[in-house]
Amino acid sequence: MLKRWMHKRERYFAMLNDNRIVRPFEWGTEFIVENPNGTNPLNVFQKHAKEAIENSNEYFELPQITDYELETANENPKSKVQNLKWTSAIKTPSTENNTAFAQFFPHEDDKKAAVVVLPHWNAQAGSYFDLCKFFNRVGVSALRLTLPYHEERMPADLERADFLVSPNIGRTIQSVRQSVLDTKAAVKWLYKQGYENVGIVGTSIGSCVAFLAFVHDETIRSAVFNHVSGYVADVVWRGLSTYHVREGLEDKIALEDLRECWSPISPMNYMQKMKSLPERPQRYIYTLYDLSFPVDLSRDTMNALNEHGINHSEVSIPCGHYTLGEKPWVYIDGYKIISFLRKSLR
Repeated sequence: MLKRWMHKRERYFAMLNDNRIVRPFEWGTEFIVENPNGTNPLNVFQKHAKEAIENSNEYFELPQITDYELETANENPKSKVQNLKWTSAIKTPSTENNTAFAQFFPHEDDKKAAVVVLPHWNAQAGSYFDLCKFFNRVGVSALRLTLPYHEERMPADLERADFLVSPNIGRTIQSVRQSVLDTKAAVKWLYKQGYENVGIVGTSIGSCVAFLAFVHDETIRSAVFNHVSGYVADVVWRGLSTYHVREGLEDKIALEDLRECWSPISPMNYMQKMKSLPERPQRYIYTLYDLSFPVDLSRDTMNALNEHGINHSEVSIPCGHYTLGEKPWVYIDGYKIISFLRKSLR
């Protein structure tokens, strides 16, 4: 009965303001290589995936960022919230998207701990501000990152952040990679401010980005992954929230090929790498009635962590993807996130 009710609520919330557009399939090889030279596109992506995973430290290496700018939020001079921006490490065809933005919630003069907060796909301006303020209450500063193609970074002709995850194979890879590099840049900025320990929390697509950043940046001391899945392709193919992306893909590419193309941006391919790194506190939160990140995909990820002997904390919550934002689940989720990071960072 609970499952049926939760699924009904999930479908209701997913279809609110449903302005999803089915965009055409595109290989987008130009987003990952400069000169594909007429090579079969699938072969280009297979080669790219193999090389990216084998050399992932270089693939996700952050170049030096020299133009961080911090200013007080103009709309409220009394607010402690500050706006941070810098030039993103990846240049995309969308000029608006090439500047990274974040909102900084400093905790007075305490420099013991800080957290980078990564929102979900299509998160609106102001979302996760409450979470950042709760971090402040327990002595932790927070930096909420704006993901590529969101808010100030969204091209004028878009209503949704369609370019972050789309039927354009190459642009999706570039967008997630850009998200990871922007996250690493945010972490580096916090250390430049004198923070001793920096952690990370990501929700939904933000969870995927957080995992990739965590594996490729050992300075991130602790992490919480809020909604969990191992393969980007499987979430897009099966998820309620991404039905429109699948419609643009399914007649043009098989799931197995899509999984291989998107393997450089899928957490499951970095389990062995995670195992090889020094142990750090990490928590994985998933929901039992999720139609966007189907629970069997979450459990597959948990099984992979266990099979690789990766020490971690696991939390399951009896709700769904969208209903996690409702009471009382949102309070349970917030507590599980904040308490874990506060304990592991301070």
